[in-house]
Amino acid sequence: MQLLKLSAVGVLICALSMVANASENKPKRELKNNMMVKINIKPKSADTIEDAFKKGIFYGRLRANDFIWDWKNETTKTKDNKALGLGGSMIYQTAFYRGLSAKAGLYYTSSPFSCLREDASDVKYLKAGKDTISRYQVANGGAWSYAVLAQANIEYKYSKTQLRVGRQIFESFLTKSNDTKMIPNTFEGYTFQTKELANTRIRVAYFTAQKLRDHTTFHDVLTFKNSAGESWGNNDDSAVHKGLSYANFKAAGKDVHHELIIVDAQNKSLKNLKVNVTYGAVPDVISSLTGELNYKIDLGSGYSLTPGARYMQQFDNGGGKIGGASLKGKLAGKRGALLGYKDANSLNSSIWMARLVLKKGPLKAKVGYSAVADAADIVAPWRGFPTGGYTRAMGQYNWYANTKTWDIEANYDFDKAELITGFSAMLRYAMQNFDAAKQVAGVQADSNVVQIDLRENFKNGLYAKVRIGLVNADRRVGSIDKDSYNEYRFELNYLF
Repeated sequence: MQLLKLSAVGVLICALSMVANASENKPKRELKNNMMVKINIKPKSADTIEDAFKKGIFYGRLRANDFIWDWKNETTKTKDNKALGLGGSMIYQTAFYRGLSAKAGLYYTSSPFSCLREDASDVKYLKAGKDTISRYQVANGGAWSYAVLAQANIEYKYSKTQLRVGRQIFESFLTKSNDTKMIPNTFEGYTFQTKELANTRIRVAYFTAQKLRDHTTFHDVLTFKNSAGESWGNNDDSAVHKGLSYANFKAAGKDVHHELIIVDAQNKSLKNLKVNVTYGAVPDVISSLTGELNYKIDLGSGYSLTPGARYMQQFDNGGGKIGGASLKGKLAGKRGALLGYKDANSLNSSIWMARLVLKKGPLKAKVGYSAVADAADIVAPWRGFPTGGYTRAMGQYNWYANTKTWDIEANYDFDKAELITGFSAMLRYAMQNFDAAKQVAGVQADSNVVQIDLRENFKNGLYAKVRIGLVNADRRVGSIDKDSYNEYRFELNYLF
């Protein structure tokens, strides 16, 4: 019955949008099954500056997101919560004049109806729905809406090489826009990409700031809390390392302003084999090196099987002594074996994972496994999700030390099967085995997760999606069940 509470406003938007005429031409953009944007039509070249603006492309989007979160057991730190976001974005990119193009993306979100959101005093309880507003702004007496220029960059392109400077989206193993709610996660800095080598793509990124999805301004890429000790005034991603805080960096005599460096390479020289290597670093704090292999095997009769494997090695470059081995921050300044961790002040760690992906026509099935070393937690608060594509279920963070996860997933495209126009569905079941000895440090209890995604593409720029997450967890040691909940999401997108 919880789903019946989903926004009447969303239904109205759906009804209005469905009367739009379906375009016979290929759309400028479309949404993939994970609701990430795929750009089909990009700006071409222009002969004059005037033509560069005339031939530029405008991308519009209206969107609505409704959230209901129902804990099995409420506590003093958890409370059932709901949220609604209405808004959209306007993105404009000029055509390329002598290799140069400019882009600006303005995003807006609002939660205008008090009956469909929490009170201002309760925004701290928001979970998935927090990205519909700025909690920092609301908690300080501000509005339930905001606009932000999340993209603003200049791009230079020559042959198969490009350089982009400014605010931008950068999709990589470590960094993602994660644009599934109201406003994407973006970065400020420089990116370089080249495809001059055959079957190879090389990219370099240097970011000086990040803007998380529910933030109105850009902030440090890693530091938790600001100089005033406000949790939402800096990097407060759900996977942030809370021990790497402003106060702890200052106490250690370290800089509180950091840069994020990413170098990645992808190669497809061998038939059916894709190789990915990624290096990421926050200098003088932490770094990592990740390798991934995926090999597609033709089984005949339209079937293919793709084994994949990923290994990530994390290196402590000074962050362990400052923030400790636990993402929860409870080991900051500690030494030795403590709270279930073998070395409290070291961030050296690793994670490996493997999967098998079976495809045929409209069917995609996957089984995956991941295991984190019994060392430190993995630090990756840039929305890339280290276990993404292998074992991560909706809203879950399974890269704590000594965590093992099995994941089974099935996707079926009813549209491709010519059964139901525009409809596709996904069912996932994940079994997460966390280390009970680390619960005192804040790690959750073992849990089983069922995720259901139902998606409809109305073929006229309108998309709707229902997501359901059912989490059944064990009791924490010496306590109640703090980790079981049901979550419901409903979203509408209209691209034009």
